[in-house]
Amino acid sequence: MKVNNSKRVISHSNITNSVMSTAAQYIRANIPFLILFFAGLLAVSVLNFMKVSTAQTIANFSISDFEIGQIADRTIVADRTLSPDNIDPVAVRKGEKIIKKGFPITEEGLAKLKKMSASPLYIDYRAFANSELYLLLLSIMWYLLFTFISVNRKLPFKEPLLQVIFFLTVYAVTAFCGKLTLFSSAYSICIVIPSSLFIMIVTILYGNLSALLLSIVMSMGVLCATGWQIPTFLFTLASSLTAAAIVRKIERRLDLVFAGLMIAVFNIVYILLFSVIHNETFNEVPKLMIGLAINGFISGILTLGFLTPLEIMLNTASVFRLMDLSDTNTPIFKQMQIQANGTYNHSMMVAQLAEAGCRDIGANALLARVGAYYHDIGKMDQSEYFVENQVNGMENKHDDLNPSLSASVIKSHVRKGVEKAHQLHLPHAVIDIIAEHHGNSIITYFYNLAKEKDDSVEPDDFRYPGLPPTTKESAVVMLADTIEAACHTLDNPTSSRLDKFIMMLINQKVENKQLDNCDLTFRDISKIKAAFVNLLTGYYHNRIKYQNQQDPDDASAQPTVSEIITEKVSEEKPKTTKTAKSTSAKKEKSTKSTKEKK
Repeated sequence: MKVNNSKRVISHSNITNSVMSTAAQYIRANIPFLILFFAGLLAVSVLNFMKVSTAQTIANFSISDFEIGQIADRTIVADRTLSPDNIDPVAVRKGEKIIKKGFPITEEGLAKLKKMSASPLYIDYRAFANSELYLLLLSIMWYLLFTFISVNRKLPFKEPLLQVIFFLTVYAVTAFCGKLTLFSSAYSICIVIPSSLFIMIVTILYGNLSALLLSIVMSMGVLCATGWQIPTFLFTLASSLTAAAIVRKIERRLDLVFAGLMIAVFNIVYILLFSVIHNETFNEVPKLMIGLAINGFISGILTLGFLTPLEIMLNTASVFRLMDLSDTNTPIFKQMQIQANGTYNHSMMVAQLAEAGCRDIGANALLARVGAYYHDIGKMDQSEYFVENQVNGMENKHDDLNPSLSASVIKSHVRKGVEKAHQLHLPHAVIDIIAEHHGNSIITYFYNLAKEKDDSVEPDDFRYPGLPPTTKESAVVMLADTIEAACHTLDNPTSSRLDKFIMMLINQKVENKQLDNCDLTFRDISKIKAAFVNLLTGYYHNRIKYQNQQDPDDASAQPTVSEIITEKVSEEKPKTTKTAKSTSAKKEKSTKSTKEKK
C-alpha cells in the first residue's frame, strides 16, 4: 500500500510539474499580450469606476426607478452621513434605513435617496461590482476569441493594442456623453458613438475577422456603458457590421467617402426600425436622422484622414498600402530594371503566377503579387551572380568559385532582401514573403557539385537560412518562384508536359517539408497547379512561321552591307536617269519653241 501511495504521489507531482511547465512556457511566449490584457482591464475598470461614481444610482437602480408610494423590494441603509445645505436641506445619518423592504417609499425617503445618489461622496459599489464582473468576463471572452481566431496567422502586437484603444475610446464616449441631457436617451447617444469609424479602420488594416470580433466586443461594452440599454447595443452592433461589410471590398481611398454616405443611409434605416420595434415615439426621429447621417458620413471622412498615418505607424499590409507598393514605376523597380533586368522580368512573371494561384484558392492575391514583386530585391547588389541576369556570352562568375562560396553568395540574397525591405519600410507580411520564399531548402545544384568533389560535405552548409512559409500567400510565391525558374529549362513546353513538370516540382516541395507550416490543402495545391499550367501554357504558346521568314543564324541567307547599298543604288539610278532625260527634253523643247517665235 505504501508503494502504491508513493507512486500516486510521484504521478501527481509529475502532472503538477508538467502543468506548471506548460503554463510558464505559455506565459513567456505571450507575455506582451497578457500585459496588454491586464492593462486594458485596469483602464476600463478606472473608466467604470468614474462612470458609477458620477451616476445617480442606488443599489444598482437608477433614481428614476423609485417613486413615492411604491412598495420597496429591498432595504437601503445609508453608508455615510450627509449634512443639509442651502441647495438640499435634507439630512442623512450613517446607518439610517432610508427605505424598508415591504413598506411604501415616503416623500422624505425619496428625497434622501436623491440626495445620496447626487452626492459625489456616495458610490454605488453594488453597481460597480456588477459592471466590473461583466467587464472581466467580457475581457476574458475577448482574449480567448482573439486567440482562437488568430491561430492560423501571425498576430502582431499592434493589432490588439489598437483594438483595446478603440474599445476604451468607445466606452468612455458612451459612458460620459450619456450623462449629458442632449444624449441621455438610448437612441440619442448613438449619434456620438464612433463605432463605425473604428470598425472601418480595423477592417482595412487587419481584415474582416478582426473587425467582426471588435464589433461584437465593442457592442457589448456599449451595453454596459449605457446601463444595459438594448436599443443602443443593437444599433452599435448593426452599424459596426454594416461598416465592415461596406469597406471590405473597396480598393480606392476615394471610395471611403461613398462608404460614409452608405453608412449614413443604413444608420437612418436602423434607427427607424428600432424605434418601431420598441414602440418609441417619433418626436426625436428628425434629430436622430440628421445626427446619425452626420455620424456615418464623418466616419468615412475621418477614416480617409486617419488611415494613411495609421498605415505608416502600424506598417500594415492594407489594400491601399499594397496598391501603392504594386506601382512598378517606383525608384526601386527602376533601379532593378537597370541593375538586374533578368531578375525584374522574373519577378513580374512570378507575380502573375502567384496572383492567379492565390485568387483561385481565396487567399490574398494582392499581397502575393506585391510579395512576388519584392521577393528578389536582394539580388540587385550582386546581380551578375544569378543566372537570369547572365546574358549570352557573359562569363559565369561561379566558374571561378568553389561550390560552398557560390552557395553563400546565392543564400545571401534572402538576407539582403530582408534588409532592403526594412529600409523601404515594407509591411511585415511582405517581409515575411521575402524571408520565406526559399524556406530552408537546399541549393541542390552547388550541393551536388560539392558532393562530387568531397563526399563528406554537409547538406546544412548549402541550406537557405529562412523558415518554411507560414502563410498561404508566402507558400504560393515560393511555388511560383520555383516553377517560373524551372520551366525555362523545359523543352517543348506543351500543356501536358507543363502539368507533369509542375506537379513534380510541387511534390518535391512537399517531400522536403517546405509546405508543412502553412494552411495549404491538397485541394488548394490542385487549384494552384491548374492556375500555373493555364498561365504558363499561354506564355509558352506557339506562333505561325511566315513563308519568307529567315533564320537569323543562317549567314548565307543574309545579304551583306555592300549588297544592300548596291541594291539601293540600282533602285534609285533609273529614277535619276529618267529625271535627267525628262529635264533635257524639257530644255530642248523650250529652245525649239523660242527659235520658232523668233
